[in-house]
Amino acid sequence: MFPELTSSVPLLLLWAVIGYLLGSIPFGLVLTRAMGLGNLREIGSGNIGTTNVLRTGSKAAAALTLLLDAGKGAAAVLLARALAGEDAAQIAGLLAFLGHCFPVWLKFQGGKGVATFLGLMLALAWPVGLACCATWLFAALLSRISSMGALTAAMASPFWAVAFSFGSGVALTICLACIVLWRHGANIGRIRAGTEPKIGQR
Repeated sequence: MFPELTSSVPLLLLWAVIGYLLGSIPFGLVLTRAMGLGNLREIGSGNIGTTNVLRTGSKAAAALTLLLDAGKGAAAVLLARALAGEDAAQIAGLLAFLGHCFPVWLKFQGGKGVATFLGLMLALAWPVGLACCATWLFAALLSRISSMGALTAAMASPFWAVAFSFGSGVALTICLACIVLWRHGANIGRIRAGTEPKIGQR
């Protein structure tokens, strides 16, 4: 369930910091300001992620946010794996995810980490990542609710890790899934109440 620890503690701490700093870049906020779309914190849910960027009416900004938020998770994993090892890659991926959710630049009030989660999973084990993406897409299209796709993909990720023999990543997927569920607490309440906004709804 855990990767073999082959890196020194100082090296793992270094990649934890690098992963966090990469993950903490608030691309949604930066892009909407740069494109003159207003203050994302005052639009829709106030979240800095793709779904809320879409509420600005700019599909281009939303697509760029999705790619960049996923890319920073993938970059953290791939850099750590190439320069250190699998243990560092998982640490960097986890901290990139936490960096997105709790960025120091925004007083630890960040996004919900879905795109970053998908990006780091694609980089860690692409079959698992693709399965998570497909799960998100299927559930989101079926329900027309982005958060439903995110919750379903996160909960399915440990099962996909087992199914695709990514045994060393099972613990990480469980940890990430728990954080995604926690970050979506308000969404879960609105889903149960039938008041969660549909995809594209402002």
